[in-house]
Amino acid sequence: MTFKKTLRLAATSSLLIACLAIAPRHSAAQEKGNWRAVSNTARSITGDVALSDNRLTINFLAFTVAHIRNLEKPEISAVFDADSNAEGAGSLYRLNVPATTKFLHKNSLCGGEDTHWMVTYVTGRTLQLAFFSGQKAPLLTLEAIPNSTDLCGNFTYAK
Repeated sequence: MTFKKTLRLAATSSLLIACLAIAPRHSAAQEKGNWRAVSNTARSITGDVALSDNRLTINFLAFTVAHIRNLEKPEISAVFDADSNAEGAGSLYRLNVPATTKFLHKNSLCGGEDTHWMVTYVTGRTLQLAFFSGQKAPLLTLEAIPNSTDLCGNFTYAK
């Protein structure tokens, strides 16, 4: 390999690394922080929430969350009735909120069932959460969501 080719390869590699370093990160960074309840469901059940790398805090109760994967646009559209071309990103999280855990007005997230899954969608200064019961990860398709018995509810928050 000539010196010129080596130099060109090094410059290209440096440019690629720089682009990756400044590329937008996954929405988890956007999800982090304190969120004010804005939907009726959020105001009557959870109140304000806070998300960090591995915790969801609802009404001063903290729950460990594990990021499972990022969502595809069609999955976000199915869960949150969002335009599939809209900006924003979402994630699937695993968590465990026992059915006996009560929040505002003695409400629970999934009625008499434990909550095992959380789906997020962040666009701009808005966060939407959907909670699911069931041991298996929810099927996030336009066909499955309307018939899901595991979907507990959708909640909307703002910064």
